[in-house]
Amino acid sequence: MRLDKFVCKSTQLSKSEAINCINIGEIIVNGKIITNAATQVHENNTITLNGVTLKTRKFRYILMHKPINTICSNIDEVYPSIFNYLNIENVSELHIAGRLDADTTGLILITDDGRWSFSFTAPSKQCRKVYRVNLSKELKIDVALAFEEGVQLQGEQQLTLPATLQRVTSTEVLLTITEGKFHQVKRMFAAVGNRVISLHREKIGDICLDVGVGQWRYLTDDEVQSFAK
Repeated sequence: MRLDKFVCKSTQLSKSEAINCINIGEIIVNGKIITNAATQVHENNTITLNGVTLKTRKFRYILMHKPINTICSNIDEVYPSIFNYLNIENVSELHIAGRLDADTTGLILITDDGRWSFSFTAPSKQCRKVYRVNLSKELKIDVALAFEEGVQLQGEQQLTLPATLQRVTSTEVLLTITEGKFHQVKRMFAAVGNRVISLHREKIGDICLDVGVGQWRYLTDDEVQSFAK
């Protein structure tokens, strides 16, 4: 990780305070003064601040049930940030792995471990995500096959990757996709002449949503490790 991030995770310093300490030569990495905040360091390096050896806090892995009309952002904007629901320290170090639109509800994962979030958000990982979708019109019989073969989204050159559609009722379905294009679920149904009226994410990989609206919990070790399988 970057040296300034390491210092922030090892102390109570803000990012600007950490950068200042680095700039004025107060940080020593493996016996050498480092003044570049962007220098990449590792937890097994010996890093000191004014002679005190720094140790980073453990990474945090959080599951949250995102309410409607909230945003996946670290700050409030038109809608309030989902971070308002987190009553923990050093929230600014966290980021959301797999964002949802303001009008979409359900499972989001939050962490301060960039490598971990990359392990399932990178397009090449093709991580499975399951959405419960309510539609404005009855589902046509041939849509499941169309999604399995891939559909053409407006503005896209390539078809979507194969997706699995499970009918719940004539206007409610479970959709499993393995990519995350902009507004993908809404655009997929628009491509087959339907409209999404509500969208709720229930599952990412092997992790299922199991807390109430606006609630959160830390992931288990098994859940964290599930993306390494």
